[in-house]
Amino acid sequence: MTEEARPSVVGTPLPPSRTLPFPPKPSGSYAGRTLAESTYSPLPPQQHLNDDAPNVLIVLIDDAGPALPAPLGGKIHTPTLERIRANGIGYNRFHTTAMCSPTRASLLTGRNHHRVGAGQIAELAADWDGYSGHIPKSSATIASVLQDYGYSTAAWGKWHNTPAEETTKAGPFDSWPTGNGFEYFYGFLAGEASQYEPNLVRNTTSVLPPKSPEEGYHLSEDIADDAIAWLHDHKALAPDKPFFMYWAPGAIHAPHHIMKEWADKYAGMFDSGWDVYREEALAGAKAAGWVPEDAELTSRPASLQGWDEIPDHQKPFQARLMELCAGFGEHADVQAGRVIDALEELDYLDNTIVIYIWGDNGSSGEGQNGTISELLAQNMIPTTVDQHIAALEELGGLDALGTPATDNQYHAAWAWAGSSPYQGMKLMASHLGGTRNPMLVQWPARIAHDPVPRSQFHHVIDVAPTLYEILGISHPDNVDGIPQDPIDGTSFAYCIDDNTAEGRHRVQYFEIMASRSIYEDGWLASTTGPRLPWVPGVPEGIDTWTPDKDRWELYHLDQDWSQARDLADQHPEKLAALKELFAIEAAKNKVLPIGGGLWIVPFHPELRTSPPYTKWRFTGETTRIPEFCAPALGNKPNRVTIDATLGEKANGVLYKLGGSGGGLTAYLVDGILTYEYNLFLVNRTIIAATAPLAPGKVTIEIDTAYVDPRPGGPLHVELRVNGSEVASGTVPVSAPLLFSANDCLDVGRAYGGAVSRAYADRMPFALEGTIEKMHVEYTS
Repeated sequence: MTEEARPSVVGTPLPPSRTLPFPPKPSGSYAGRTLAESTYSPLPPQQHLNDDAPNVLIVLIDDAGPALPAPLGGKIHTPTLERIRANGIGYNRFHTTAMCSPTRASLLTGRNHHRVGAGQIAELAADWDGYSGHIPKSSATIASVLQDYGYSTAAWGKWHNTPAEETTKAGPFDSWPTGNGFEYFYGFLAGEASQYEPNLVRNTTSVLPPKSPEEGYHLSEDIADDAIAWLHDHKALAPDKPFFMYWAPGAIHAPHHIMKEWADKYAGMFDSGWDVYREEALAGAKAAGWVPEDAELTSRPASLQGWDEIPDHQKPFQARLMELCAGFGEHADVQAGRVIDALEELDYLDNTIVIYIWGDNGSSGEGQNGTISELLAQNMIPTTVDQHIAALEELGGLDALGTPATDNQYHAAWAWAGSSPYQGMKLMASHLGGTRNPMLVQWPARIAHDPVPRSQFHHVIDVAPTLYEILGISHPDNVDGIPQDPIDGTSFAYCIDDNTAEGRHRVQYFEIMASRSIYEDGWLASTTGPRLPWVPGVPEGIDTWTPDKDRWELYHLDQDWSQARDLADQHPEKLAALKELFAIEAAKNKVLPIGGGLWIVPFHPELRTSPPYTKWRFTGETTRIPEFCAPALGNKPNRVTIDATLGEKANGVLYKLGGSGGGLTAYLVDGILTYEYNLFLVNRTIIAATAPLAPGKVTIEIDTAYVDPRPGGPLHVELRVNGSEVASGTVPVSAPLLFSANDCLDVGRAYGGAVSRAYADRMPFALEGTIEKMHVEYTS
C-alpha cells in the first residue's frame, strides 16, 4: 500500500464505554399472547468496534538481550524480527521491568507492575499488595477489554502471572489466562519449562505434549503449530471477527534447549569471547542504525570474569553454551515467523498489528559461571565449572548440552555481552540492558515503513493504551462490576507516523529486588541495591541492609545513550530531586517496602510458596502436581508410605519429583527397590535394596530426615519393606529451595523429565503393578 493510501493509525473514536461488559442486545420483536399476535423483527447485531478494527498479535520473547539479534547488530539470525523491521517501525528506547512476571503483568494491564501485585515473580510472592502475585480484577487486561468489545482472544506459551499455589488441577482458575480475558490458552503457567518435556495446560486442563522428544517434540514448535491451527479454525468459523493473539514462547529463558543442528549453525562464532562480542555488537548496532554513533561502550564490572580469565580448557564449554542460546533464539524467531506466515496465507496480515518485543527483560545472568543445571544458582549451591564439565562427560560431553539430559544456561558474562553497550542485564532495574528491550511494530494497512527508529522514551505499560487509542475505545471505569484502576501507561500512537515527535512518557520508576531507578525527562537516577545477579549465594551484609545505605548514580540519557558517565558528583541537587521523586512514585505504586522482592530468597527461604498441608493421600493415578504445590520430599523430613500390589520382578516408577535437571525418585528395576537423589546433575545419590521385592501386596516406606538441619544440609534416607529395612544412605547435599520451576510430582509413572538415567530411555516407565494408595507425611 502506498504511503498516501494509508489512513491514520488512530481509529475514529467510539462512544466511551464506562461499563463492561456491554448490556445484552434487546429484542426487536413483540411477544404477544399467541404466535399470531406476536411480531418477529430481530434488531441487527450490536457493533462496538469500527468496521476496520485491526487484529493484534503480540510476540514476546523471553530473557533476550538487546544486542543479540543480527538486524540490530548482534549475531543471532532473526529473520522474523528482520522482516518486521523491514516492513514497519522500531522503538530503540522501549523499556521493560527487568523481570518476567512484572513485565507480563504490566504489558497486559497497562499498569505499573507493583500496582498489579507483580513486584516479584509469582513463585516468590509475599503478603504486601505490591508483591501479592495476583493481578487484581480492578486492573482488567487487554484481553478482557477487547473480548467485551467483540474480539476473539487467545494466548500461547509462557504465562507466569498465576500464583504458584494456584497452578494445580484444582485451581482456583481466576488467575489463569482464561480468568484474565483469554478465551483460549495453550502453554505453561510457570516461569520456565523444559522445551522437550513441559508441564502443559490447555485452558484449565493439564495435558501432555503431543509427542516425545525422540519423536521430535519442541515446545516453541508446538505453540506455533497450535496457534496456526487456532487461526485456521478462526478463519473457518468466525472469519470477520477481529482477534487478539498473545504468543510468548519460553525461549530464550533457560534451560537453553535446542536441537543440535540449530546450535551448530553458530559453531565457532563465539570463540573470541564476550568482551570482543560486546565491541562487535555495538559496532553492528551503529551500522544498523539502531543506536546513535556517539553511544559509548560501558565497562565490564570488576566482579564479572573477563574472557581472558577463563581457563583455556573451559572455553569450549563456555562458547558452546552461547552457541546453544543463539540457536535457541533463532529457532524461536522462526516459529514466530510461521505464525505470521499463517496470518498472511489467511489474508489477515494486512490488517493485523504485529508488536514484536525482543525480551521481557534483558539477557539472564542466572547461569552465573555457566551451568548444566540452571537451578543450582537459585538453590545457592556452590559448584565449580570443572564439576559441571566432569558431570557433562558422563552424559556424553558437549553434545549433551541442549538435550533433555541437561538444563544448561550460559555464563552471566554472555548476558552482559548480550546487553551491549549497556551495563545491565535481567534482574537489574538500575541499568539499561536489564530494562531496555527492542520493540518492532508492523501494520501494513496503516503503518509506512521507516528505517529510522523511534527514540521517544516508552515503557511496556504503554502498549495497552496505544491499542485502545488505535481502536478508538476508552478504557472502562467498571469491568464485571469492579471499579477499574487508572491506566499508568502513555499511548505511543502519536509517534508511529512521526519519528521526531516530542516524547510524552515523562516519568517512570523501575524496581526489582531492591535494584531500582527513576527516569524523568531524559535523566535517570539509579542504584543496584544489595545484590548482583551473577554473584552466587546470599549477598554479604543482607541481614543489615537498608535502602538508605545504597549509593545512587546519575545519568543524563539524552546525552549519554548507554549510562556510561555517572554525574552524581557533578549534580547532587538533581540526584536528590530524583531520589525524592522515586520515593513519591514508590509510595504511589505500592513498591513499599523497598526490596520487598528480596523477602523470600535471602531472608526467609522457608516461606517460599508451598502447600499449607503436612499430610497427603495420593493414588497410583496422581500425576502432574507442580512442584511448588507438591510435598517437599527433598528438603523436609518426611515419610512416604506406599501400599502396592506388584508383579514378579516388577519394573517402574513409584514416584518422582522434579525433572532431568534435578529431582528425586523411587523406582523398581527387576524388582530392586531404588531411591535416587539427583542434585542438579553434579551429584547423584543412589540407595538400593540388595534383593528384589516379592510379588504381591507390599508396603514400602521411605523415611527422609536431616542429618544437619541447615538449608542444603545432608539427608538420611531409609527404605523399608513390610516394616523391615532393606537399604539406607546419606544424601550429602540437598536442594534447599526446589528442583524445578515447572516439573511435577508423578505417582506410578514419570512424565516430564527423567530424574534417573536408569529409566530415561523407558519413559514414562509406568509401574508394573498397582498403587492402592501413597501416603506422605512431614515428620517434624
